[in-house]
Amino acid sequence: MFRREFLKTLASVAIVAPTLNSTRALANPVPAELVIGKRTLVVNGKAATVFGLTDRSGKPGLVLDAGTDFNVRLLNETSTDTLIHWHGLTPPWSMDGVPDNPAASLAAGAIRDYRFPVGPGGTHWMHAHTLQEQSMLAAPLIVRTAEDHARDEQEVVILLHDFSFKSPEELLQGLKGGGSGHGGMQSGHQGMMPMMSNMHGQHQVPISGMPAMGMPAMDLNDIEYDAYLANDRTLDDPEVVRIEKGGRVRLRIINGATATAFTIDTGRVVGSLIAVDGIDIAPISASRFPISMGQRLDIRLELPAGPGSYPILALREGAKEQTGIILATKDTIIGKVGTTASENGPVLDLSLEQQLRTATPLSGRSPDRQFAATLTGDMAAYSWNIETAGPLNVARDQRVRLVMRNMSMMSHPMHLHGHHFQVVGINGQRFSGAVRDTVLLTPMAEVVVEFDASNPGRWPLHCHHLYHMATGMMTFITYDGEI
Repeated sequence: MFRREFLKTLASVAIVAPTLNSTRALANPVPAELVIGKRTLVVNGKAATVFGLTDRSGKPGLVLDAGTDFNVRLLNETSTDTLIHWHGLTPPWSMDGVPDNPAASLAAGAIRDYRFPVGPGGTHWMHAHTLQEQSMLAAPLIVRTAEDHARDEQEVVILLHDFSFKSPEELLQGLKGGGSGHGGMQSGHQGMMPMMSNMHGQHQVPISGMPAMGMPAMDLNDIEYDAYLANDRTLDDPEVVRIEKGGRVRLRIINGATATAFTIDTGRVVGSLIAVDGIDIAPISASRFPISMGQRLDIRLELPAGPGSYPILALREGAKEQTGIILATKDTIIGKVGTTASENGPVLDLSLEQQLRTATPLSGRSPDRQFAATLTGDMAAYSWNIETAGPLNVARDQRVRLVMRNMSMMSHPMHLHGHHFQVVGINGQRFSGAVRDTVLLTPMAEVVVEFDASNPGRWPLHCHHLYHMATGMMTFITYDGEI
């Protein structure tokens, strides 16, 4: 019933939406066209057909101004149905972009208009909420503030991908046992699995503190991809961005990979992490920053005064593969950077998350409702789940606390649509952490988040590992009486 009702309101919601933010500027009256198409990408010397998400000139993604309308005409110029999710924005539920929740997919050749307040500035992205995401149906969605426009700094956007010449359906079938199979895996307790065979090229490490015999194994990577890309290119032919000597650069990094986490390595230039998931934090200085699937990092670099070349690398978690781009002054020789590092990339943990402090915390109030969600998985059956005691029903204007516990041997970047939440606890330690939309739960970890129920709908809460979501790791937060 709710889908039928919302399909009727899809065209009219643009008229209602302006009341949500009466202070934004009356701008962009003509819709920006965003085209879903097909394109040819050459990877490792071999051509592949993938999706594109571009304007009419072929430029990928969208760049919008904070405080204006998201006024976009989406055109599907492919032969297949699809839909786009605006990851990081908080649209009305009818425009969220998950097929049949509530709006139908956009049919081949069809057009759909979207209009709602774009909200504050930030580094966001947009992508299909189906297996088409693996086929690179994704692009940056950058919202700039007036302060961004006024700053004397160069912006560099980096969209990361994991790439396979196999179709996503083939990859999923392989994970479920139809390809190389899971023979020899033992499932044990659902989620708490003993040491497993190294199937599908999985990289596994023991969990510290566990006994050696029957020790649970942390499974890092389900899929061995053919390549890892930064802005559609490998390090065999990287994008080179020309920079000024002694200049300042803002990296806007988006992990658009479907099943791969990375660590960003800024090399000999120490970076200042200034925002996560598009929302400002108290800056943290380092040269390595973890980024899981669906997450974004804004890193500011102050470059040396002389000529130089500065690789910005994304190190694959627990493996030697790497990708990235090269920042270089115009008068420098750029050295070769290989696609394989000398050592494995770091295994992601929650140490940085525990240090993050938002610049805009939630107002101080006690939660009106609290829920517990347990993340479980059976690697042998390749089945993943979010277990709750009952429906996650909320009411408008409530403060909601969600306690998530990961009882599986894989990490899960958990994403909530339509809202931003504040991380307020990790493994029993309470603190006022980052405000974001995607938070990582490592094996056996507990993460507590809180958010204000301010956007009625039936909103997905899911793992942003595409194949975990596709095999069951998604539930919904539903507003009472609103759908």
